[in-house]
Amino acid sequence: DDGRARLEVTNTGIGIPEDALPQLFQEFYRAPNARAVEESGTGLGLAIVRHLVERWHGQVTVSSREGAGTTFRIEFACAVPAGV
Repeated sequence: DDGRARLEVTNTGIGIPEDALPQLFQEFYRAPNARAVEESGTGLGLAIVRHLVERWHGQVTVSSREGAGTTFRIEFACAVPAGV
C-alpha cells in the first residue's frame, strides 16, 4: 500500500550479539560467535548484499537475538505505472 516492496528472511540460528550488529555489513567482518562455530567464511556476503541493495536505492536492516535467530529485511521503492 505504501509503494514499497519488502523481503524478509528469518532463521532460527545462533543469532548475532548486539554489539556485533553495527559492524555486520563491513567487508571481512564476522561476528565472534560465528567464528567460534565455523572457521570458514570470508565475511564478504553481507557487505555485498548491502552494496547491491543500496545501489538500487534500497535499504537492508537486521534484527537479531543471540541464541534465538536473525531476521534480515530488504526494502525497495516500487515503480508504479502512470495512470494506475
